[in-house]
Amino acid sequence: MAPNVNVVLVHGAWADGSSWAKVIPLLQKRGYGVVGAQLPLTSIEDDVAATKKLLATVDGPVVLVGHSYGGAVITNAANGSPNVKALVYIAAFGLDEGESLDALSKQGPPPAGAAAVHPDANGFLWIDRNGFAKAFAADVDPAEASVMAAVQGPLSLRSFAGKSGPPAWKRLPSWYLVATNDQMIPPGAEEFMGKRMGATLRSVPSSHAAMVSHPKEVADLIALAADSLSK
Repeated sequence: MAPNVNVVLVHGAWADGSSWAKVIPLLQKRGYGVVGAQLPLTSIEDDVAATKKLLATVDGPVVLVGHSYGGAVITNAANGSPNVKALVYIAAFGLDEGESLDALSKQGPPPAGAAAVHPDANGFLWIDRNGFAKAFAADVDPAEASVMAAVQGPLSLRSFAGKSGPPAWKRLPSWYLVATNDQMIPPGAEEFMGKRMGATLRSVPSSHAAMVSHPKEVADLIALAADSLSK
């Protein structure tokens, strides 16, 4: 274990910081300092700002971890945050400069889970609660998936359409976990993004909610990144 390494966890859309509840104890048991962001999910700028504020409270080197839309957030939040030394993407968007979630989603056939996503009258995207488990968390305990559906954090259309700035993965070592049964981001797209950033790739037979259904594999990859900082 690398000494004095911190892990900052950034959740994605339709989730909140509690989505890391099973991963956090595993990382703490290994001796890492762990904190989790709570994103407003109102725009990529707002979410990056919230993450940077959290990063500023952490002393020592940081492994910055993002799930899903959180990948787009960490890609930008690491810029200007000198304590961030490594990036980890968990079934996440690794955007390049000028890209958006919206643009990437139009580059191929929509994933099956996209059919469960609907906008409301206030400019936010929700996953239909009755279809949440199948789309987002098919391998999660049904009772737990039901709770996740009930407390989901909707993603703003501004976040969905927001363009990325210069990606921090071009200058920082990165790791990427592909969820091979993902219904929200096509696994092939995940692999493409991971390879494009030159990340160390691993895969897990998981739904989109890999941190909930496969917390050990997620923690192991984060630890791999953290341990690299001492080499």
